[in-house]
Amino acid sequence: MESKDKPYIVAGPCSVESLERLEAVTEALTRVPQVRLVRCGVWKPRTHPGGFEGLGEEALRWMEEVKNTRPEVRFCCEVARPEHVETALSHGVDALWIGARTTANPFLVQEVTEVLRGTEVLVLVKNAPSPDVELWAGAIERCRTVGLRDIMAVHRGFAMLHNQRYRNTPLWEVPIELRRRMPEVPMLCDPSHIAGRQELIGELSQTALDMGFDGLMVEVHPAPEEALTDGRQQITPTALEELIRGLVVRQTAEATPDVRLGLLRSEIDRLDRQMLELCAERFGVVRKIADVKRESNMALFQPKRWDSLLQQHLADGKELGLTEEFVKGIFEKIHAESILVQRELKVES
Repeated sequence: MESKDKPYIVAGPCSVESLERLEAVTEALTRVPQVRLVRCGVWKPRTHPGGFEGLGEEALRWMEEVKNTRPEVRFCCEVARPEHVETALSHGVDALWIGARTTANPFLVQEVTEVLRGTEVLVLVKNAPSPDVELWAGAIERCRTVGLRDIMAVHRGFAMLHNQRYRNTPLWEVPIELRRRMPEVPMLCDPSHIAGRQELIGELSQTALDMGFDGLMVEVHPAPEEALTDGRQQITPTALEELIRGLVVRQTAEATPDVRLGLLRSEIDRLDRQMLELCAERFGVVRKIADVKRESNMALFQPKRWDSLLQQHLADGKELGLTEEFVKGIFEKIHAESILVQRELKVES
């Protein structure tokens, strides 16, 4: 996607609730030039039964009616079953998105994409609720297998046991890995589902653009406080305009001729090589420790030693300006690999 096309904005209500509200939000969004698609929830099965679960085909008829009076508007909706695809396309929906729970089920993804075989519809693929890049990539690959070429990925965060600040933890490293594997696939961020709260949407949106995302998928409602689903994470059309005005779109590295960037990256490459060499040297010492433990009939895992080391590493990291989460993550990974190396050596002997 060219820089001039960014940010690509998909915006609209979590759920289509009435023709009047659909007309109101669509009219407002057509005045925002960055909005390329109006997203509309049609089928909304909730986590628990008893809530508003969407209006189905009735909502699609309203979308078709609005489109008849505003042919420039492009609508998209979520599909989770083959019949959803058939019904949505029969009412002239311009784009479809595969939701998180569907992405998590390759059987469903296959069934949905088979119905799309031979079409040229735009398909947006959200990540699965779990931080599994393989499921996400696999869903995109299934879209390609049936001949779809207009595909976007949508990062909507991950359902973790202890989400604290956000509704869904961002885990930015997962979409970064998907982008590394599939750099040609445009990447949107869904800050509404990550945030779960209106006040966090702005900062998450800017973070996504800072990381090179191509655009955003934002839930917009004419009266969020009256919304039948997810009112806390929806913003008004006016708030969306303010959000877009405040966003800074970053240039790609290819568009940045500053020679300093190349020099600094060379320094990063050199330091990365040093870290790898140090890790290799460390595991050489680990192998010698394994020999001593075997000769002394010692257990591979020494809890007191590990706890003492970890506390020292955390203290050293804090002194060096590193976060506790980062330091702990690094040394837990190193320790796990050290145990694995020692175990393999013991088995071989």
